This record gives sequence, C-alpha cells and structure tokens, in this order.
Amino acid sequence: MSPSDLGAPLPVDGALPLLATALAQGHAVLTAPPGSGKTTRVPLLLRDAPWLAGGTILMLEPRRPAARMAAARMADLLGETVGETVGYQVRFERRIGAGTRIQVLTEGILTRRLQSDPELAGVGLLIFDEFHERSLQADLGLALALDLAAALRPDLRLLVMSATLEADAVARLLGAAPVISAAGRSFPVAVRYLEVPPRDPLAAMEQTVREALRDQPGDLLAFLPGAGEIERVRARLAGTLDEGIAVLPLHGSLTVAEQQRALVPGPGSGRRVVLATDIAETSVTIEGVTTVIDGGLARKPRFHAGSGLTRLVTEPIPLASAEQRAGRAGRLGPGVCYRLWTRAQEVGRAPHRRAEILDADLAPLALDLALWGLRDPAALCWLDPPPAPAWLQAVDLLRDLGALDPSGAITPRGRRLAELPLHPRLGRMLCAARPGREARRAADLAALLAERDGWTGAPGAGRPADLGLRLGALAAFREGRAGRDMERGRLITADRLSRRLVPDPERAGRAAATDTDPAPLEAGALLALAYPDRVCQRRGAAGSRYLLAGGTGAELPRDDALAVHPYLVAAELDARGPDARIQLALPISEAELRGTLAERIQTTEALAWDATRESVTARRESRLGALVLDSQPLPTADPGRTLALLLEQVARQFERALPWDPAARQFQARVGLLRTHDPAGGWPDLGDARLCADLDDWLAPWLQGKRSLADVRALRLAEILVGMLDWGQRARLDTLAPETLTTPAGNRRRLDYLAGPEPVLPVPVQELFGTRETPSLCAGRVPVMLHLLSPAGRPVQITRDLAGFWARGYPEVRKELRGRYPKHAWPDDPCSAVPVTRVRPQRG
Repeated sequence: MSPSDLGAPLPVDGALPLLATALAQGHAVLTAPPGSGKTTRVPLLLRDAPWLAGGTILMLEPRRPAARMAAARMADLLGETVGETVGYQVRFERRIGAGTRIQVLTEGILTRRLQSDPELAGVGLLIFDEFHERSLQADLGLALALDLAAALRPDLRLLVMSATLEADAVARLLGAAPVISAAGRSFPVAVRYLEVPPRDPLAAMEQTVREALRDQPGDLLAFLPGAGEIERVRARLAGTLDEGIAVLPLHGSLTVAEQQRALVPGPGSGRRVVLATDIAETSVTIEGVTTVIDGGLARKPRFHAGSGLTRLVTEPIPLASAEQRAGRAGRLGPGVCYRLWTRAQEVGRAPHRRAEILDADLAPLALDLALWGLRDPAALCWLDPPPAPAWLQAVDLLRDLGALDPSGAITPRGRRLAELPLHPRLGRMLCAARPGREARRAADLAALLAERDGWTGAPGAGRPADLGLRLGALAAFREGRAGRDMERGRLITADRLSRRLVPDPERAGRAAATDTDPAPLEAGALLALAYPDRVCQRRGAAGSRYLLAGGTGAELPRDDALAVHPYLVAAELDARGPDARIQLALPISEAELRGTLAERIQTTEALAWDATRESVTARRESRLGALVLDSQPLPTADPGRTLALLLEQVARQFERALPWDPAARQFQARVGLLRTHDPAGGWPDLGDARLCADLDDWLAPWLQGKRSLADVRALRLAEILVGMLDWGQRARLDTLAPETLTTPAGNRRRLDYLAGPEPVLPVPVQELFGTRETPSLCAGRVPVMLHLLSPAGRPVQITRDLAGFWARGYPEVRKELRGRYPKHAWPDDPCSAVPVTRVRPQRG
C-alpha cells in the first residue's frame, strides 16, 4: 500500500521511506508535530513491510478515546469496519478479529499481554504512540519490551512516536536508534496571550469562550484541569449562549457515548464548545475545531513515599503540552489558540512533561516486575528509573499485603493480585472476601475506588467523605432510581467493573449461604483489609482530627457527618499540610477491627513517662500500629525496662533530676581540679557530660526498684560520687584538694572550688597576720585565690599574692579598717603580728 491509497497526502508521508528502512535494521524513533498523520498513517503503511513477515502490529495509545478513534479512522481509510484489519482493545472493550493485523491498545493492556505471553508470539512491531506523555504504563511497557527483544525476540521492532519528545534520550535507550523527523502540521495557528494574569481562571475561561464565539468561526475546544472546573464553566455558560450552540464536556469518567458526542459532531449539529481535560491533548482530532482556549493547567497525582499518600496537584502545563494543545486548532485548517496566561508567565514553564514514574505510587509497578521475575528495577532499561524511596515503600506495602515474600519474590497471592485490574490493595480486599454478599460488596468498593470519585452532590455543597453514600448511589442505580449525587457515567463504569470482578454473584451467594456461616463483613471491615495502615482513631472524645495506624495525622472536612465515629478506614487521603485530608472513608467499629485485623493487633506491656507525676507508669495495651485500642494500668512492670526509661528521663533532665546539692558540686569540682593538676592520679571524669553519658554505670545500681524522679532526688549524690573513688584516691583528694584549710588563727575555713578557675578561700584578713606566703593546693602547684574579708565579713581585697598585699595593699586597707573597726587590732607590721579572731582586750 502507498500513501496515495489512503487519500489526501499528509506531512508524515515524506518520512515513511526512511522510517521503513530504519525499522528493517532495528528500532526507531519518529518525531512528528501535531497534525502530521503519524497515528493513522504509519501503522497502515508499515503492515506490508517485508521485515514484518505478516506479523501483527501493536500500537499503544495513552487513553481509551484515542485508541477507539485511531482504530476507527484507520478502518475507515481501508473501507472496513473495526475488527477486520484494524481493531482495538481497551478496558471492558475488545474489537479484534482473527484476521486483525493492527491492534490499537491502551498501555495497561500491553503490560497484561506481556505477562501472559512473554514472547509476544506473532507480533512483529510495537508502536508507542504519544510517548511524550510519559505515563507509568508506557515506561513499564517499553522497559519490558526492551528486555523481551534483548533476551528472546531480536526480531521484534520497537517504534517510539511523539510530537514533543526528547528524542535523543529515547534513541539512546533503544540502542542508538535512528531518529526520523516528519514535517509539521499543514495549517498555521495564531497564538494569543493575555496582557495581565487572570485573577479568576474560570471567569477568564468563560469570558474568552464568549469572545472566541463572537470573533472566530467553527467549534471551540477549551482545556480545563478537571471535571469539577468543566462543570462549573458549563454552568456559567448554560442558557446564556446563542441558540444552537452546544456546550459539551469531555473527560475520562464519561461514558463512551458521552465522549463520542464531544468528539464527533452529529448530523446537522450547530456550533459546539467542548470543555475538556488533557484527555483531548493528544491523538484525538475533534472534528470542526478551529479554536483552542488553553487554561494552562492540569491536575496530576503526586505520590509521597514518606507518608505513602498521594495528592492531586493542579499545576501549570509544560511548554510541550501547550504546543500539543495549540495543534488541535490547526488540524483541519488555519486556527487560533487563546492562552490564558501572559508571555512573561510562559518563561517559567517547564519544557517537557514530568515522567509519571517519578511521582507515582509504585506498588503496581513493583508487583508487575515481581511477576516478570525481577526484584531489582535496575535490571531493566529505563528512561527514568523508579525513585528508590517510592520503590522501597512499594515493596514494603506488597510484603505487608502478602504479595511478596521476605526475599522480594512473588507469592501465590501476589500472582492472584497481579491478574486483577486493580491496585494491589483493592485486589487484597477482593481476594479475602468470602463468596456471596461479602464478595459483591468488596467488588463494589473496589470498582468505586479504582477510578476518580464521581460524586456531584448539590451545587455549592461540600463533598462528603462517606464512601457509603457512593455504595448507596450504586445500589440505587441498579434499581433504576439513581439520583443526581453521582455522575451516571461513573456509576455505569463501576457497575460494569464490579460485575467483571464477581461475574456471577447470585450463584456465588447461593453456594455460600448456610445457617452456620458467619455474617458477611460490613463495608468498613472489608476496606480495612485493603488499608490496614489507614485505620483512623479519633483524637479526643469529639472533633474531626484522627490518628492513622501508620502513625500520621488525618482530618475530615469541616462538619463532615463521619466525625461522629471513633474509628474510620480512609481509602483516599490528600497529603496536604501536617495532617492529611480524609476524602473517602468508611466507619468501622472496634469489634470489627478486632475481628478483621486480629493478626495485626498486638497486646503488650507498655511503659510510659507520666510528666505530671514524673514517674514511670505501666499499662497493658492492645495496639493496631500507632493506635491504642485499650489500655489498663499494671501494678508492676518489667524492672529492666522501668530502669531504662527512668534513666532516659534523668539524662533528659540532668540538671534538675539529680539532687545537685553544694556538697556534690564541690566534690565534683575538687576531682576536676586534680584531673588537671595531678594527671598521674588516675582521677575519673566526673563532669556533667561524662556522668550523663555513663548513667548506666554509676547511677543505675542505686535506682534498682525506683520509678520516679522523687526517688532519684532522695539519693545522697555526694556520697555516690565519693564512692566512685578508691580508698587511696579519697585520702589523696583530702590531702591535695581538701574541703577546708586551717588559718594561722586556728580556724577551719571552707574552700570554694566552684567560684572560679582557682579555688577560693574567703577569710578575714586578721586571721592571716604573721603569714607571708599564699596558701596552695595540689602539693603547691595551685595557689589559692584569697578573698580577704573585714571583721564584718565584707570583702576588702582579692589576691593570690599575700606577700604583695602586705607590702602594697595593706597600708590603705588598714587606714580604712582602723576607722571602721577601732576595737580591732591593726598592726603596722602584719607579717610579724599575731593572728587574731576577735576584738583585742580593753585596758583597765
């Protein structure tokens, strides 16, 4: 087949000969701007290549609407219906016949197919279309395909295609594959910017839609970050536009029929305004669109490995995505793109989309690799390898769910979980449910949680966190009485998935129902099987703040009805701020917790420090992770653990916990002096830092049987410190650094070893009459600092040179003291005078 057989020429046609030659030799990369025709032209023109030898072509698309439309367009070019030469397979849909040569798949379908058929028998070419979106499944599919081609299928060809791809990096990953570039789109697109940043993005979108309808012909495609914003803009426009203008939503939770109404105009339809998420950014050509209005935002999940939680983040799109969106306006003719940001704001945008593998929950990826036979992701080739923290968190979770053994190898349970189209958490819940009502309930829960929440509720009302309301809406939908609180498309999808997970619930229920069977688990208990680490216990008797079993905090939305329950199971948490926000949860009773998670509940004797009583308290506790289910006081506790906790508190409060009286501090300082001036004496280090570090050695023996700081403070600390010296050291201490010195007057005066770097002796000056030399310690190595006092005990001089004082300072001191204390003796020559301790005798 030649390009001319497929109708009007397209820009990609010129690159096809080079591409066919490159693929005949090995892998290849094709870069082609939007509108080039690569998605529909390349598979059709390569299917008869000699090197393909009649093999099947698998082409991956990032989204279901793109897969359906690409297959339909190729089949139409061949004059066939879908399912003949060209078919597709997406979730819940398969239109592939025995003679289908080109199969368009969503990326997750390829992973399942590789796991079930590791050789991809009969497949000759794998095409990764729109690879620039860098979804987790696309990266995984490419890594597995490279592994397959290297080990078992050297004849398998890989082709990576994109409009805005970092082609050189992908080419290196494919083994220095050639990069072929195709021409750009056929029609120009005029890009217009705002002059000032918008204060209200939705108001700016509404205003620009009205302006574009007035100034531009054709249909409009407007990009918004999520379904909520789409509905709010739709409500603003409702009933205010000219008759015949339809405002249509386009996002992933709509039914196929609803999506099709937005993608393909019906016969005789008027102008349309399509409000879309980034589902319309690539692959899909929306007929009739000549104008794009780009809000410049997208909502993406961001996983935090430390908390194990994912939050949705609304963030500016990269420049590559902006280029993709603008290209939607130039598919069928010249177009216009309104960008709702300024040129200055565009400067700070990232050039390319960030790979999902860098921000995603990697538990499904880790399970897929374990099923592939790998325990280390480094064994595969990645454009961006999985981040180590998220990988380790994923492996830990899979071990906790029983999907991996301690060595990291997949278990029989893990193989069962890998077969299910669910996150491993939800698969664990489904596998544990008993047949009948319990299995149906688990399937409903899994189906509702597998995709975005479809709750709408009353306009202006907050979104309730109660997952039970969603279960009720699903039950009402099945009975034909669905209300307006849930999106109908979401209910259809959930019902379909639930029935696939439990294909024949009525038969299973009859087989399981006997009088002796236990009652089926309630929804909250089932959910706890999937999220045991997200069981929540209310903090306090009332309020909306909770503690998770995993140890982190969580909070319900204000005034949420679930706050009356002491225990919840949180299925969806948004990790914002210090406490995660509980977005979806179910209540669970303590009895259900004890029955469902009995193997996780541990009963231990817990010791705690009562700060009010300053004492160790002992309690017997039943715990589920960080949650205390019940606690009873114990009269006795393990002596060793009690002692350890008491010593820990002494170390934390070292100064105030120990009875540091003056005697203890003076003794500590005396030993410290000798450590400096008598190093050969082997003196121990009794400084605070060393004592605090060695509490187990010197203090622990004195605290046997003790529980409180009051017991510690009752100790005679000075005697304990003295006991740390041997007998010889004690005698030597009293000789070299005595507590007191006897003055020439015969009085014993106490030395102060804490007053400064040198010991201080406060002494009346009269008691030193007749003494020429300054007293000293440590065998004369340390002079005493003399604080000379008046008869009233007031300081008159500080010196460590007594002889110098007598010669130079005493005469002035004598004059002052004689006048103040006339009844005392004040000799002219103190060096030869007799020391006195009292008033001189009176003459008769």
